[in-house]
Amino acid sequence: MASVKRKLYQRLLFFLVFLPISGVFCFSELFFVKEPHDVTAMRKEAVILDCQARGEATIDVRWLKNGVKVVENERVYLFSNGSLYISEVESRRGDKSDEGFYQCLAQNKYGAILSQKARLTIASISAFAIQPTSIVVTEGSVARFSCKISAHPPPIITWEFNRVTLPLTTERITALPSGVLQIHGVQRADAGNYRCVATNIASRRRSIEATLTVTPAPSPQLPQRPRIIAGPQNISVSLHQNAILECMATGNPRPIISWSRADSKSIDVYNTKVLGNGNLIITDIKPRHGGVYMCRATTPGTRNYTVAAANVTVLAPPSLSEWPESLTRPRAGTARFVCQAEGVPTPQITWLKNGKKVHSNGRIKMYNSKLVINQIIPEDDAIYQCQAENEQGSVLSMARLIVVMSEDRPSAPRNIRADTVSSSAILLAWERPLYNSDKVIAYSVHYMKAEGLNNEEYQVVIGNDTTRYIIDDLEPARNYTFYVVAYMPMGASRMSDNVFQHTLEDVPLRAPELSLTSRSPTDIQVSWQPLPDKLSRGRVSGYRLSYRTSSESAVSQIELPGEKTQHLLENLQPDTIYLLRIVAATSVGWGEQSAWTSHRTPKASSARVPLAPELHLEPLNCTTISARWQLAPRNSASVQGYKLFYHEESQPESAPLQLRASDYAHTIGGLDPRRKYHVKLLAYNVVGDGYQADQTISTPGCVSVRDRLVPPPPPPHNVYAKTNSSTAVFLHWGRPAFTSSNAVNYTVRCNPVGLQNASLVLYLQTNEQNLLVRDLEPNTKYEFAIRLHIDQLSSPWSPVVYQSTLPEAPMLPPSSVKVTLIEEDTALVSWKLPEESNVAVTHYTILYASRNAWIAGEWQVLQREGSITMALLENLKPGLVYLVKVSASNSMGDGPFSHAVELTVRTDLSSGHDHRLSRGSTHSTAFSDGFYHLDQKSMTGISVGVCIALICIIICAFIIICRGKNRKFSAVKTYREGVNASAAAAAHLGSEGQAESADVTVPMMSQSYFIDAKGGTNLIINSLGPVQSSAEKKRKWFSFGSNVKKDCTPMQNVRHSAASYHHGATLLTYEEEFSMSQNQPPTLQALLGHPGDAEGSSNSEGSHETGDSGRYSHDETELTNLSGPSSRPPSLTAEDGGDSDCSGPAEEPSELSEESPTDVKVMESVDTSCCEHEAQSVSQSALSV
Repeated sequence: MASVKRKLYQRLLFFLVFLPISGVFCFSELFFVKEPHDVTAMRKEAVILDCQARGEATIDVRWLKNGVKVVENERVYLFSNGSLYISEVESRRGDKSDEGFYQCLAQNKYGAILSQKARLTIASISAFAIQPTSIVVTEGSVARFSCKISAHPPPIITWEFNRVTLPLTTERITALPSGVLQIHGVQRADAGNYRCVATNIASRRRSIEATLTVTPAPSPQLPQRPRIIAGPQNISVSLHQNAILECMATGNPRPIISWSRADSKSIDVYNTKVLGNGNLIITDIKPRHGGVYMCRATTPGTRNYTVAAANVTVLAPPSLSEWPESLTRPRAGTARFVCQAEGVPTPQITWLKNGKKVHSNGRIKMYNSKLVINQIIPEDDAIYQCQAENEQGSVLSMARLIVVMSEDRPSAPRNIRADTVSSSAILLAWERPLYNSDKVIAYSVHYMKAEGLNNEEYQVVIGNDTTRYIIDDLEPARNYTFYVVAYMPMGASRMSDNVFQHTLEDVPLRAPELSLTSRSPTDIQVSWQPLPDKLSRGRVSGYRLSYRTSSESAVSQIELPGEKTQHLLENLQPDTIYLLRIVAATSVGWGEQSAWTSHRTPKASSARVPLAPELHLEPLNCTTISARWQLAPRNSASVQGYKLFYHEESQPESAPLQLRASDYAHTIGGLDPRRKYHVKLLAYNVVGDGYQADQTISTPGCVSVRDRLVPPPPPPHNVYAKTNSSTAVFLHWGRPAFTSSNAVNYTVRCNPVGLQNASLVLYLQTNEQNLLVRDLEPNTKYEFAIRLHIDQLSSPWSPVVYQSTLPEAPMLPPSSVKVTLIEEDTALVSWKLPEESNVAVTHYTILYASRNAWIAGEWQVLQREGSITMALLENLKPGLVYLVKVSASNSMGDGPFSHAVELTVRTDLSSGHDHRLSRGSTHSTAFSDGFYHLDQKSMTGISVGVCIALICIIICAFIIICRGKNRKFSAVKTYREGVNASAAAAAHLGSEGQAESADVTVPMMSQSYFIDAKGGTNLIINSLGPVQSSAEKKRKWFSFGSNVKKDCTPMQNVRHSAASYHHGATLLTYEEEFSMSQNQPPTLQALLGHPGDAEGSSNSEGSHETGDSGRYSHDETELTNLSGPSSRPPSLTAEDGGDSDCSGPAEEPSELSEESPTDVKVMESVDTSCCEHEAQSVSQSALSV
C-alpha cells in the first residue's frame, strides 16, 4: 500500500512540475526551433535546408529564395517538418540556378515570422587572376612568386618545383596560404620551373610555369640597406578566420624582421605566430586583433631599418544589443519598438511586419533604429521583426503588437469630401460621427501625398465647433489623400474613409539649368534637363530661349515645345562671348527666367584642339557636386589635361583647377546650400585650349527638422584615424543607428591643422565606412571630420579627430658640412638640416677616418641627437688627412651621407699660419655637445681684453709695492726638479693619493720669514715686508716693455714639483700647473670646473671602427657614451703632466689627475710672450697645503 501511495505522489509531483514548464513553452505564439544556415554543395549534390517552427497550430511554412516564393517540383520540395530538400543542385545561369539566399517563412493565426538568411553556394573554382611570372635573381638573394584565384570554398594552394610538390615550409622556402612562395638565400639548385596548384572540392587548377634563373653573386658582395620587397597589405578578415601579413625583405647582411602595433599595444602571442622568415599569421582572429601592424626590417647590429604598415579590419556578423519587446496598445494609440545591433561593417536595420518589409506611410515612421506606429488601427495587430544584416550575416528578433479594442467610443466622421481651392490649398469638409457625437472634444485632420512611398503624414488638430478646414501648404499639381479622426475623453474613433484630391497647376518655380557646348566655331548646342515636379508645378507646355552677344543689347528669342530638352544655335560668330537664358511655362503662364549664362564660341582656326567634353553634373548633397565627363566620340586631338572652372552665379570666375588627362571625374565640395553654380570644363593640348562645355547646377537645401518634420540623421560616430604611411591616413567610422532604405554616402573633410586658406580644404566622397586618404604631406598634423547624407538630409559634422602622417626618411644629406680644427688633435664638425621640407631628424651619424683607414673601409662613428648640429672629433693624429661625412636619420630610416669633407692635421704647429682650417671650411661660432665654441675673431677680442685687464692689475700692484715704506726686497729662488725627477715624484704622489705622503721639500726659512700659504702669490714675507727677487722684478718690467708674441708653441698643461730643504724650517709642498696652449678657446667646463674623469685612451669614447662598407653598428651603451658628458675636448679634462720644456709635452700617469682633498690649488695663466728658454722662470706656482 505504501508503495502505491509513493508512486501516486511521484506522478502528482511530476504533473505539478511539468504543467508550468509546458505552459511556458507553449506561451510563445510562434518561434523557430531550427533555422537554415549557409551551405556549399557540389553540382548535382542533394541539399537540405533546415526549418522547424513551433507555436499554436496550425503553422504554415513557406520558403523564399532572394525574396521570391520557392515553387515546389519533383526536384525541390518540402519535408513535413518544414525543411527544404533539393535533390540535385543546379548551377545554370539566371533564375534556373539554385544559388542564392533562402529564408523560411512560418505563419499562424497570430502572424508570420521570417528566418535568418542562408546562402546556398555551388562549389566552383575560376581561372587564375594572377599567374606567377619568371624572375632572375642573384645567388644568395631572395625570390618570390605569387598567384591568385577565386574559388568557393576557398582553395588550398600548393607549389610545384619542376612538377614536384614542394613542402609548405622549410628552412629557406615558405608557401603562404594566400598564394605566395618565398625563397630565402637562393641557391643554384633552386633554378627551375615553378607553378601554383589550387585545389578545393570542386576541382583543381594549375597555373602556368614560371622560371627562376639564378646568376652568380658579385664578389665581394657590397653591403645593402634593408629593403622590404613585399610588405603587408590592408586586409579585412571575418571573425574567427586567419589573417596573413606578409613581410619579405632583402639586404646585406640579411635583415631581421620584427612586428609591432602602431597603437603600442602588445601583439597577442597566443593567437599569433611567425611563419617562415618574418610573415605574421593571426589565427582565430577576434575584434581585439584589429589595428595597424608594422613590419620592421633591421640590419643586424645596427639601427638601419625600414618599415611597412598595414591595417587589419576584423569583420563581425550582426549581434543585437537591444531587442524589441511585445506591446499592448489601444486603438489610436502609439507603439514604439527599439532595436540596436552591432557588427563590422555596421549592420543595416530592417523592420518586418508578418514577414514583409515595413514602409513609412505617414503613420509609421522609422528612424534611429526605432519603429514608431501612430494612430494604431486594428490592422496593426501583428508580429514585428527587427532584422540586422551586413555582409557577414543576419540576425532577427521579434515582438508582437496587440491592439485592444475599447467600447463607448465614437464612430468615425462621415461623408468626408475635398475641394480644390488653388494651386496650394484644398478645402476639407465632413459630418459628425453617427454615434456618441456629443462626446467629441476635437478632430484631427491627416493628409499626405498620394503618390510614392515613404511619404510623410501631416496632422492638424482643430476644435469640435467646426467640420471644415482649409489645408493651404500643399504643393501645386499634386494628388493628396485625407482622412479625419474624432477624439473623446475615453479615446479616439476609427479613421474616416480616405478621400483623394489634387491641387491646381501654377507657373514653374524655377527655370531649367542650361548645358552649353560648341561643335564648331559657329554654333552652340544648348541642352537642359526637364524640371522636377516640385519645380514645374504642373505640366511644362513650352520653353523660351533668349540669347545675345556680350557686346550687344539686342536679344533674340526662340520658343520651343515643352517636350524638347535641347536646341542647336547656328550661324554664330567665332571667338565671341554669347549670353543665354531660358524660361519655362505651364498652362497658367511663364515662370521666372534663369540668369544669363556665358559661353565663348571657339576660334575659327585650323589648329587641332580637343573638342568639348561631355559634362555631367550631379549634386551629391547640399554642399557637394559631382562632375563627370568623357571625351566627345568625334574627338581626334591629343589631350594633355583638363581645366575645370566653377563659381557661384553672379560671382566672378575663379582660377581653374588643373586636372590630369587620365581624370574623368572630380568632386567639388565646400559649396553653399540652395545656390546656383556655373561649371565650365575644357581640354587642352600643346596647341592650346580646346572647346569648352558650360553647365549650371543648383545645390539642394540641407533639409532641417522644420522642413521635413523628422530629425536630421546623427553624425557618424567612433571616428578613428590611423596613420598608414608618410602620405596616407586610414579613416574608419561607425554609422549612426537609424533605419532607411535609401543609400547613404559620406563626406570626409581633411585639412592640415591651422590652415588659413579655406579653398585648400579637401573634401572626399565615399559610400563606405572607411577611407584611405592619400597624397598627404609627410610629418604633418591633419584634422578630419565626417558627415553623412541620406535622402537630401545631411548630418552635422562629426567631432574632429587629429592624426599626423609619419615622417619620411630623409632624402637629402645634411647641408653646409664644415670641419674646423680647434686644437692640435680635436676638430669641430658643423652642419645644417637637410634642405627638404617637413623633414624630421631624430639623430645624426658622423663618419670620419683617415685616408689609410678610409681605403681599408674602417670608419669611426659618432652620433648626435637631432637637435644638435655639431660634434667634436677627438684624438686626431698629426700629419694625417681625415675624411668626414654626415647623414640624417629618423624613425623611418637613414638618409644618404653628405660628400666627404677633408681635414688636414698638420705636424708643424709652430708656424705663423692658421693651421685650424680644413679645405672648404670657415670659422664658426656654434654649439656642440652643449658647449659654446668661439670663432677666431671672438677669441682675439677676448685675448686683447684679458691682456689689458692684466696690465692694469700689474700697474696697480706695482704702484702699491713702490709706495711701501722701508721694505726690503729679496729674491726668491725657485728650485725645480728635472724632467725625470718631476715625473717620478708626481707618479709617486698620484700612487699614494695624499699630498702629505709626497717626498718633496721647500726652502727652509727663519722665524722672521713667513710664506703666503693662501695661494694668492709666491711671495716670501719677512718682518719688513714681502721679499721679491730681482729676477722677478726684471721679468715684470720685461712684460711691460715687450709686445705679446703670437707664435709661441702651444703646450699641454704641465704639472711639476719644485722644492728645497733647510734644516729646522716648516716643510710645505707646492706644485706648478700652467697651460701654454695658444689661443685655446675657453669652454663652459673651463669656466665652471669639471669632474676629473680623464679620457685615457687614444681613441674618442663612443667611437669605434666598422667594416669596409662604411656602415656601423652600436649598442645602447655606446649611444649613451656618444652623447654623454665624456665626449669633450682634451682641454676640458685633467691632462697628463710633463716636463716644463716648451718643446713638447711629457706624459704623466693618469693618477695625477686626482688630487688629495686637502690640497688647495690656484691656477693662473701664463703670459703669452713666453719662449722655450723662459718657461721655467715665467711659470706661476700653485701652492698646496
